[in-house]
Amino acid sequence: MKAETFLPDDYRPAEDEPFMNDRQVEYFRRKLLNWKSDLMSDTRDTIEGLQDGTRNIPDIADRASEETDRALELRTRDRQRKLVSKIDAALRRIDEGEFGYCDVTGEPISLKRLDARPIATMSLEAQEKHERREKVHRDD
Repeated sequence: MKAETFLPDDYRPAEDEPFMNDRQVEYFRRKLLNWKSDLMSDTRDTIEGLQDGTRNIPDIADRASEETDRALELRTRDRQRKLVSKIDAALRRIDEGEFGYCDVTGEPISLKRLDARPIATMSLEAQEKHERREKVHRDD
């Protein structure tokens, strides 16, 4: 097992250090784990709320409003479930030493992009090209 990397609380990856050095990798690992933990906590809260919130509401409008709120909450949790899968995939890429590199070009993904979206698998340029191609094919 690899020794734990010391990481100051105020550490931020910088362009002037080697790309995906031990500190950067540990920074992104912790960022992903914290994000996943927050999502899982939200999910537990939602499940508890749905179990506790089952009640008979006699007014049709109130019942419809509550059902709409529940549907929205469940849709949000479904998106978060998919996000957790992407976070897990990013953590696997970290373990395999592939994190931070574009799946398309193999080039490093910018640190700013990774900080904003640590689950990114493509550089900004590759992502834009992918989205343009997707839009063209979708309009057919």
